[in-house]
Amino acid sequence: MYQALYRKYRPRCFGDVAGQEHITETLRRQIESGRLSHAYLFVGTRGTGKTTCAKILSRAVNCLNPVNGEPCNKCISCIGIEDGSILDVLELDAASNNSVDNVRALRDEAIYSPAAVKKRVYIVDEVHMLSLSAFNALLKILEEPPEHILFILATTELHKVPATIQGRCQKFSFKRLSLQVLIDRLNLISSREGLSLTAEAAEKLASLADGSMRDGISLLDQCAYDDVVDLARIQDTLGLAGQQELSRLIQAIASNDVLLALSQLDELYNDGRDMASLLNEMASLIRDLLVYKISPDSELLLNSGFIKADLSELSMKFSNERLFFCLDVLKTAVSGLQRSGSTKLTVEMCLLKMCSGQLSVNIETPVAQGDGSVVSPTKDKRQKDKGAVARPQKPDEKSPAITKEQNSEPEPSPPAEEPEPQPTSVSIGSDDFWAETLTHLKSEPSVYALLGDSTKVQAKRQDNTLIICLTDEFTANLVKSEFTELLKDAAKKVLGQDVIILTEVVDTINSDESKHSKLESLSAFDIVSFE
Repeated sequence: MYQALYRKYRPRCFGDVAGQEHITETLRRQIESGRLSHAYLFVGTRGTGKTTCAKILSRAVNCLNPVNGEPCNKCISCIGIEDGSILDVLELDAASNNSVDNVRALRDEAIYSPAAVKKRVYIVDEVHMLSLSAFNALLKILEEPPEHILFILATTELHKVPATIQGRCQKFSFKRLSLQVLIDRLNLISSREGLSLTAEAAEKLASLADGSMRDGISLLDQCAYDDVVDLARIQDTLGLAGQQELSRLIQAIASNDVLLALSQLDELYNDGRDMASLLNEMASLIRDLLVYKISPDSELLLNSGFIKADLSELSMKFSNERLFFCLDVLKTAVSGLQRSGSTKLTVEMCLLKMCSGQLSVNIETPVAQGDGSVVSPTKDKRQKDKGAVARPQKPDEKSPAITKEQNSEPEPSPPAEEPEPQPTSVSIGSDDFWAETLTHLKSEPSVYALLGDSTKVQAKRQDNTLIICLTDEFTANLVKSEFTELLKDAAKKVLGQDVIILTEVVDTINSDESKHSKLESLSAFDIVSFE
């Protein structure tokens, strides 16, 4: 009978466990010195070796001939525990045995001495699934355990385990396995199975495993229906988009070509590509593009699998702001994919938003008017509500008495003299008002950072119109759809009057300030800091 690779190559001693040396070495030393705890709590994500180490520990503490803290796996105890014939070592699933009655039965049974080995071991997997009453029932025996009892609790969600349980266990945190550790283990298994695993395929499988050894080996097992496992085999078996298809899709987004992006998506969909995997691959690539623009020599460029030459070519087509925008759109699409009735429609909407930022505007977004001004529907409605006639008082409501003199219509008296807001003295064409306007936008860091770059943004005033010149059409669309109201409020505080916001896309910003900033950036090129 065929046995799955992750079961066939499950480590049988601490030395075979990959990437968790900080835990395996500690357990070996405790077994050698005899300083064992009565309860252990193994914490970590899936497939990192929690259950494997628990089984090795159960054999090591009962082994008749231990070697340097390792089980011999040859004696009667080791063989009996491994094949399940010794009932003193039990592995329980807390997800299906989570009631208080199950824990009470375990507690009543634990008081008896083991029949065939030195210690009775209980391995409780997914312990966070126990109910509160079950945890309370387990607490007593963890606080005062018999000498022959050893508890090994494993969980992927530590925050769901009560602090009273955590405080009575030795806690070991299993970390995610690195990409190189996964690649080495996949190559080792492939060589033992007689498989030809290419370097690109091994790196892709390790990346898809996301730090889980079990997931990586299971993916290899799924793709190993022939002697050769290459990148094309993985893409066809797992329904992934190839690098060429993904690159063409990203280039279509960069050029705002909606029809091309949708046609390429249709081809991938008809070829049986998984839509969730496609979104994750796009997010991984755009994330690498952003990291590359910030630091081309970073060691974090490992997610998408693209070489630096390809990343350099693609990154020149995007600004940092647009990459952030695309990542936000992809994050929203991935989170809503499971709730969507049509996965293809969800991905199509995601592509439309990334190709054109204006298509992501919702009904509450300010709407541009014919004169260049922008009106928010919600704000306009609030202003109408404020101007509505006050509700008349009911007869039974208390109101101040109205005298005859007050009831008559006296001549209107002049209003009290209040200082009227004086507009700031700003000459047309001066840049001082724009600098003061930006200071009022510091409470909105994203807007301030986007409009504060004098090499890409310049403003000029003509009467009651504020014209903002930008070099990036995508940023201009964001100003029209998202930032107009903020700009109008900030400009009114500086100029003392309402203004109309207009945007203009230009090729370059030619100003002494931009030239000076460029010279400063070049002179300080060797001292770069990111805040």
